[in-house]
Amino acid sequence: MSRRTARRPVRTAPAAGEVEPKSPCPCGSGRRYKSCHGAGDVAVARPFEGLPGECDWVAMRELVPSATASLTLRGSDRPVTLATLLPLALPAIVRADGRILLGLQVHARSGDVSRDAAAVLEQALAAEPGTMVSSTGLPGPGPRLQDLLDPDAPIEPTVHEDFAFWLEGSTAQDPEVDASMERANSAVVPTVRLDATPGAAYWCRIGEKAHLRWVMPYPEDALLDALARLGADGTLGLGEDTRYAGSFRAHGLLVPVWDLPVDPPAADWAEAASDFGARLAGALGAGGPLTAAERRARDGIRGRQLTLR
Repeated sequence: MSRRTARRPVRTAPAAGEVEPKSPCPCGSGRRYKSCHGAGDVAVARPFEGLPGECDWVAMRELVPSATASLTLRGSDRPVTLATLLPLALPAIVRADGRILLGLQVHARSGDVSRDAAAVLEQALAAEPGTMVSSTGLPGPGPRLQDLLDPDAPIEPTVHEDFAFWLEGSTAQDPEVDASMERANSAVVPTVRLDATPGAAYWCRIGEKAHLRWVMPYPEDALLDALARLGADGTLGLGEDTRYAGSFRAHGLLVPVWDLPVDPPAADWAEAASDFGARLAGALGAGGPLTAAERRARDGIRGRQLTLR
């Protein structure tokens, strides 16, 4: 009987932008790439924590189809506009006049969305006017958005009905951009930001249903306790024909959702949202353990986990 020797697989050089599994992870953790970001399950729990307006960052990343917000850089007056989505899902565009559009709804390259966006912003700041910036592999160690942006300048999102802002200040015609805009416009969900605190509250209409999705800035356990107190008191709704539907998590924050009647316009819910914010503040400030009724309400609220669609 002949004895065969198993052949070792031939190793090929990594493609441009790829990292060897046994190489140090570019995030700077000191671990091997395969045990860090290469594992696919390592993520910063709250990538936008520390940014003023964290809840709006989460909403623009996950909830809002079309919106923009001006960003203020540390030590620079270079105009930068944050956008939910850019043509062809590009991470950034440098206009001919030097203005930068930074896309937020792009595929995550690492476990830290903030570092990903900061790396793209650095690319855009160094690029020539008229450049469409593309992602180039996993970003190495470097600053995050928290390091590049003015810590005292919260974002103020402007929600748009479509993606016409893509063409503002541009006279060039691009068939690919036009096709991308047509696809994006067809998928826009009517969305309105309500002037309610705390956090960021967004009304939306999906088909024949309307919802309020509210990104809250509080630790999950404290928020669940407060919602439970309101639930036990019968004050968890936003008014007649409304229903607390449940919640989902987005970038480390809990997002409660209410089902609303579809006919009233978004503006009609501003007062109800403001009143709920005041009730929630009172419930958050209540001391002492939950009562038996509140514990039952908490169990029910905790079990209503939604999936973001």
